[in-house]
This record gives sequence, C-alpha cells and structure tokens, in this order.
Amino acid sequence: MRVVYFGTPAFAVPALEALAADSRYDLRLVVTRPDRPAGRGRRVEPSPVSVAARTLGLPIYQPTSLRTPEARAPLVEAKADLFVVAAFGLIFGRATLAIPRVGCVNLHASLLPRYRGASPILAAILSGETTTGVTLMEMDEGLDTGGMIAEIEEPILPDDTTETLSARLARRAATLAGQELADYATGVLVPRPQPSPGANLTRPLTKADGWLDWSRSATDLERQVRAMWPWPRAWTTVGGDQLQVHRAGVVPRVGTGLAAGTLIAQESDPVIVCGVDALSLEVVQPAGRMPIAGSAFVRGARHAEGVVLGGSGAPPPGPPLVVPVEA
Repeated sequence: MRVVYFGTPAFAVPALEALAADSRYDLRLVVTRPDRPAGRGRRVEPSPVSVAARTLGLPIYQPTSLRTPEARAPLVEAKADLFVVAAFGLIFGRATLAIPRVGCVNLHASLLPRYRGASPILAAILSGETTTGVTLMEMDEGLDTGGMIAEIEEPILPDDTTETLSARLARRAATLAGQELADYATGVLVPRPQPSPGANLTRPLTKADGWLDWSRSATDLERQVRAMWPWPRAWTTVGGDQLQVHRAGVVPRVGTGLAAGTLIAQESDPVIVCGVDALSLEVVQPAGRMPIAGSAFVRGARHAEGVVLGGSGAPPPGPPLVVPVEA
C-alpha cells in the first residue's frame, strides 16, 4: 500500500516509524514543514519528523503551502493509495484531498468531536479531563470534522504535562495506525459521522495563554501550569520582572483578607493566594536565570512577603482557547 506521510512535531514520529517498519506499507514520501529557527539562539533546525525520516532513509518534501499545482506535484507523482497525517500544520484543500486513490486520514490527539483544532492535548489538561485519546479519522475540507474510523483512549494522570501526555498519545497513535489503517484502506472499517453533542474547537496557542490570573482557583492554575509546559509556559510578574512557573501544587488558602496574587513566604515553597485556595510554587525561573526551587527563589529574592504577583505586565485578554461548535 503506497503511503505519503505528513507530520511535523515529535507527536508524529512514532506513527511514522511504525508504518516504516510494517511490510504492508510502502512509504513513498514524508512531507513536513520547512526547517525553522528554534531556541534562544534561533538556530534553524529540522522538525522531529524530518530528522526521523532522514534516519529511516525516506525521501522528504518540505513545502510552505499546498495551494498550487506546482506545490502538489510531488504528492501526485508519489501515486499514493493513502495520505496519512499526524499534526502536520497545514489544512488540506479539495485538490489535495483528491490526490490519493483511497483517501486521506488524520491521527488526531483527542476523542472527537471534543477538542478539534490546533491544541487538543493542552485543552484536555486545562479543562480537567481525566481521559483523552487519539482518533483515526477520514479527512474532509473541515477542520477535524471528518468521519471517525477508530479511536483509542489514554488516561490523563494527575501530574501530566502537555509534554508527557503528548509522548504517550504519540505511541497510542502509532498503535492505532498499525491496527486499523489497513482495514480502513480495504473497506473493512467504514467511517462513522461524528456526533454533534460535545463538539468544540481549539485554537493555536500564544505566549499570552501562559499568563496566570491569580483571581482564578488554585486548581485551575495548577492545571494551567501543567498544560502550558513546555510552551508557552505559565508565567506571571513580580516587581516588574517576568517569572515563569514550571511546577506548582494546590494548598489550602492561608491568611484572610489578602489580595489574590499575594506572596506568603513559607519554610519550603512560596505560596500565592488565589481566588480559591492557594498555589505553592515548587519550581520557578526568574527572568534571565536558570530554573530554581521555589524555596531558593524566596531566599534569594528582593521581594518580601506580602508582595503581589501579577500586579503589572498582564497581556491583553485573548479569545477563548476552546469554543463550542454549533451543530
């Protein structure tokens, strides 16, 4: 079965490796986004899928778009039966969808119809879900709206970050592709329409999504800290300087009459008053420094107990990360 594989981040690597190792599939081409600057030095680096494809000895194509016949020509030349997509980063138009003989399928990191769109893993953690998964779906011109072929569940652990959950879901996606893709291609599995109730859509992240609003509950903020790792990372300000919060825990609220965001120095980690309960800052990163324990930050900081975090520097409020989809 001739396959063209589309993917960019680390999430897409295990499924690529699984298909490359499966004798049922002939990987004709791997399509990934162009190399981009990354890290503090802004060095141009290949995507994880590009690195994996080179290791596997597979041909690579890195288009900036698929809107023109010239951009789609390498896809046509591959004479594929299937296009398999996992977090590629470009939406397919009608002309691209029509290229493969059998169809285009997507490995989407949620249990559809919940959390369509760009940020499904983060959104599931942020929303307090206890279970998520991967859906193998048939692609259409909508954004993750096509028929569902198969799905596989994965629990969300109490300490999961987007990074740790993404790694497990990537392995689940590889399992799902190996088990169900051939049955779809041969007509054994027929896609079923997505149910309308519960459908929602997520948008791409921005740096502002990491801002910690201390008027919210500590439970919500602890989820936000985990959901925003490794990017854009949860952050606040103290004395006008940015402070990233890498790990935190919920503790009972201490003191009365204190404004949300007030720092209370503890013998161990600093505690920040929230709208409900309080947040213990276990690992933080002051601007221009390495990550340190919260206790070390308090001992070495200029800021005394009672300072209010987030008193300045708040970004303009953005649109909701998750919005319901009308039936």
